[in-house]
Amino acid sequence: MDLLPDLDGRVALVTGAARGLGREFALALADCGADVAVHYNTSGEAARETAAEVRELGVDAQAFSADVTDPTLVDDLFGAIEEELDTVNVLVNNVGDFEPIHWETVEWSRWREVTATNYEATVLCSRRALAPMREAGWGRIINIGYASADKGLVSPKNFPYFVAKTGVLMFTRMLAADTQADNITVNAVSPYVIESSDEFPEEAPRGRWATYDDLIAPTLFFCSDAASYLSGENIEVDGGWLPETV
Repeated sequence: MDLLPDLDGRVALVTGAARGLGREFALALADCGADVAVHYNTSGEAARETAAEVRELGVDAQAFSADVTDPTLVDDLFGAIEEELDTVNVLVNNVGDFEPIHWETVEWSRWREVTATNYEATVLCSRRALAPMREAGWGRIINIGYASADKGLVSPKNFPYFVAKTGVLMFTRMLAADTQADNITVNAVSPYVIESSDEFPEEAPRGRWATYDDLIAPTLFFCSDAASYLSGENIEVDGGWLPETV
C-alpha cells in the first residue's frame, strides 16, 4: 500500500500558509495532486507568491484572507474556498502564535491571541469543515500540536502556548471519536523545535532540529489510504526528546 496519498481531485486548506511550515505543507499537498487554499491573515503578498508556486505544480491554488479566530470570518473563508475551488477535503490547522516570555509579563491581549490562534482557530476551522466532509463521506484533518503537551508539559515561560496546544490534542482525540462513522480521520503532528523556530535550546535531539520534511512526512501519511484506520493519534516529531526540564 502506498504511504503517500493520492489527492487528485481533493481540495486542501492549510491555515497560515503564506510562508514557513504552512507554505511547505501547501506545496507538499499540491505535489500529491490536491488543489490548495493558501490561507493568510495579513501576509497577502507572501500568500499570493505561495499560491503561484503551488500552481506551478499543475494544480489550482488561490490565496484567501481571514481571521480564523472569528467564527463569522471562518464561515466566510470556507464559503469563498467552496466558490473558487470546491469543498475542503483536507484541513491542516497550522496557524498559531508563539510568545516565549514569562506568563506574568504577557499582555492580556497577546495571551488571548496565542490561545485563540492555536486552539480556537483549530476548533472553528474543523467545525466548519465537518459538515461538507461528512456529506462527502471522506475527510482528513491534521492539527499541529507540540511535543509532550499531552503529558502536561508546562513552564512559566510561554504558558499560554502550552495551554493551547494541550487543548488542541484533547480536541483531536474528541473529534476522532465523534467522526468514527464518517470516514473522516483527525490526527495531530507535534514538533518540538523546528528549523524555523524563533528560539533554540542549547541542545538539539540527535544533533539537529526538525526539518520541514520531518513534519511533512507524517502529515502526508495521515492523508493516505494506509492511515485510514488511524484517528485520534499524535505523532511527536521530536527526535526522541525527553522533557525533563523545559
